[in-house]
Amino acid sequence: MPEDITSSKVFAAALTHRSAGKDNNERLEFLGDAVLGLVIAQLLFEKFPHATEGDLSRLRAHLVCKRALAEIAKQAGLSDVLKLGSGERRTGGHYRSSILADSLEAIIAAVYQIRGFQFAADFVAQLYTEQLQQLPEFNELKDPKTRLQEYLQAQQIEVPNYSLSKEWGEGNDKHFQVECAVLALNQSAQGEGKSKKKAEQAAALALLTQLRTE
Repeated sequence: MPEDITSSKVFAAALTHRSAGKDNNERLEFLGDAVLGLVIAQLLFEKFPHATEGDLSRLRAHLVCKRALAEIAKQAGLSDVLKLGSGERRTGGHYRSSILADSLEAIIAAVYQIRGFQFAADFVAQLYTEQLQQLPEFNELKDPKTRLQEYLQAQQIEVPNYSLSKEWGEGNDKHFQVECAVLALNQSAQGEGKSKKKAEQAAALALLTQLRTE
């Protein structure tokens, strides 16, 4: 990283969590998120000239999610240079995924502010070199319910039926069990989750796996 960036006040702010002082990276996170989204969108647009808008959107979401950002931040050693308040340090804030992801976005914003868009775009492309070479298949990024429906439609089979089988627990500890059934095939599978939606997705994935292994 060039010295004019690393020695700047804006870069120092990018490394500073709100728990450590007033000049922190909260506003920079906002800008960095926008820059990152645009750069990744451009890279994917050029890399996949025949991909649909939906496929590109899912790939972008996969690359800019907090989990992906945190992993890149860890690999770059960002945990070692973050400035946190004493409370955050005691609770392991240096390694918390949300803090790492937000800080990386702030750094991208700092690079953009100091050197401009093209330098920031090159910086992001370098950060994402490995991820861009190991992208999942488009279909893998679709949720299980969509994948199951497309699998059945390709064979001209009616869409599956979802029904609540069981629910237990209270408040934040509530769980649901859903059955996903394809009547035409006499096949069904169960799925569990902390919401009906998550349980349906789990059931769809279980049934899709079941159908593909037969």
